Amino acid sequence: MNWHAVRVIYKFEMLRAWHTLLQTILSPVISTSLYFVVFGAAIGSRIEQVEGVSYGAFIVPGLIMLSLLTQSISNASFGIYFPRFTGTIYEVLSAPISFYEILLGYVGAAASKSLIIGTIILVTAGFFVELRIAHPLWMLAFLILTCVSFSLLGFIIGIWADSFEKLQLIPLLVITPLVFLGGSFYSVEMLPPAWQTVTLFNPVLYLISGFRWSFFEVADVSVGLSLFMILLFLAICSAIVWWMFKSGYRLKQ
Repeated sequence: MNWHAVRVIYKFEMLRAWHTLLQTILSPVISTSLYFVVFGAAIGSRIEQVEGVSYGAFIVPGLIMLSLLTQSISNASFGIYFPRFTGTIYEVLSAPISFYEILLGYVGAAASKSLIIGTIILVTAGFFVELRIAHPLWMLAFLILTCVSFSLLGFIIGIWADSFEKLQLIPLLVITPLVFLGGSFYSVEMLPPAWQTVTLFNPVLYLISGFRWSFFEVADVSVGLSLFMILLFLAICSAIVWWMFKSGYRLKQ
């Protein structure tokens, strides 16, 4: 394993985030704070508790997941797309490093940035609501698995996309709606039976449910199923990335 190459790619991507600090860090934090103000005032005044948890605290895991998913995809997709756009990706591909080392550098940096953002949002949430974390190790595990999984998805999107517009296509039209419809701001039990069944086909539901369980020990689906779904998604994304590098899909054109 060429750790020097991994460190160079990782450091470069992390420095890029530092140069765009306002967009990378402050923007999601401000957006999340506005969610607390709007939802806490408008809905929290009408819904005091959900499954024994205050509404303001109940939506915290969903808000963190919303930022984690979008930021992981955005950071990873832009990180690999920009070298393709400028042509510098060929220098990376011709270097004596394996695809695992390239992947570890780019995805590791994207996941690290998302993890930092998630931690900052969690601290910010503490200023608005009283939080308790029943299972901190499980919470950290779900955070890391989510960041890595969706950074891999972003990496796939960055290789697939052939324009800057396509980089935002899946996060805006697919991921964000799935998060909002995956129990971010409500419990699935609050829905009519037919819609509860439909919601179970939303993969994001399992991420949010497992993550919320680590906070309040309440979940819409079993924790084991949530963990299985995120590991399955991680395996699928890893297999797709392996195939892209093996076949040279949009990397050697």
